[in-house]
Amino acid sequence: MQLYDHLLLFPLFQGMSRDNLAQVVGQTKFGFMKSGVGQVVVREDDSCSQLYFLLTGQLRIESRSDDHAYSVVEQLQAPCMLQPEAIFGYNQRFTHTFTAAAECSFITISKDEVMRLSDQFLVFRLNLLNLYATQSQKLLRQPWHRYPATLSERIVRFLSQRCLYPAGPKTFNIIMTRLADEVGDSRLDVSRALNQLQHAGLLRLHRGRIEVPQMERLLM
Repeated sequence: MQLYDHLLLFPLFQGMSRDNLAQVVGQTKFGFMKSGVGQVVVREDDSCSQLYFLLTGQLRIESRSDDHAYSVVEQLQAPCMLQPEAIFGYNQRFTHTFTAAAECSFITISKDEVMRLSDQFLVFRLNLLNLYATQSQKLLRQPWHRYPATLSERIVRFLSQRCLYPAGPKTFNIIMTRLADEVGDSRLDVSRALNQLQHAGLLRLHRGRIEVPQMERLLM
């Protein structure tokens, strides 16, 4: 596969003409890297000075609460980008840890090159703006969603809001008392609600850990 075919897998380059893509390929300083199984690609709080485009492979993503009391682990398949929003804004650092779950290959583009591409190509600039605008709009709508009517719904909302992607397997490392505090109910009632969800086949309970085989089923 040619480099410009790889680029078309990602939203920042979609809609660009072949001539423009040829210019991008010919003029842009790309980085190329591979990560073996178990290798950390970026860590939480690492400075973000370039965009990472995952071409092949699978990543394990770990996201943690501010006090590091609980975390969620999920999987990410190629093709995808690693936190493109982190390269701009107030906090230009990664907020998740990405580890190779299978052998991975990446293209990287420095921030300076991203700025140049944005100046030179209108479609690239619009794609970048649309990416950030979509993320912002989704976050701004969250407070206006219907408040959960039951404890089970509050638990599902708590879990789903801490995922990067609303599908696939998730592992939540959290003790029952902390989850009860987060959803504003007693530990006993939370335990009962979780056992009902487990009985329905929507999740599996372990000591200090909740496994969700398919997040999309739990959200239904």
